[in-house]
Amino acid sequence: MKILAISGSLRAASYNTALLRAATELAPEGVTLRVHPLNDLPFFNQDVEDLGDPEAVSSWKAAVRDADGLLMACPEYNGGLTAVLKNAIDWASRGNPAPLEGKIACAMGASPGITGTVRAQDALRLNLKRAGCDLAPLSDILVGQAHTKITDGVLVDERTRQAIARHLESFVEALRARR
Repeated sequence: MKILAISGSLRAASYNTALLRAATELAPEGVTLRVHPLNDLPFFNQDVEDLGDPEAVSSWKAAVRDADGLLMACPEYNGGLTAVLKNAIDWASRGNPAPLEGKIACAMGASPGITGTVRAQDALRLNLKRAGCDLAPLSDILVGQAHTKITDGVLVDERTRQAIARHLESFVEALRARR
């Protein structure tokens, strides 16, 4: 089983990318979890799309199509979804069929704030749903006060690691049930 992992942050010391690194270590047996960077993805522009998808867009869409499921690490900026993640969703919502159509995703997010990324994940769910993507049961992990749980890019908090492992098990069960 192949899960595509996406961080909505481009920051080198991103808490959300650290969650994805931990998820790759905690993935259930038989599951390949691959992080796909969004650094080179241009902003969506239909004029560009009309000329043909740039290589970074083609690569992104192919990765989404090839995945059995999507794991999205969703930061929260100003109470909402990051432009990076929204842009990736916009590109993957295009085409016939669109790469996101019929996919299943789950979310998690880390923030220094006490409530984690609850508002951003609400926006993520809405955007994914409108793009034809379903969300798995137990579809979010909220990691508040991330600066106390992540050290030098490594998730060191054992309770959070256990929660991510359970989250991934549940997600994989949902993906298998859909097959």
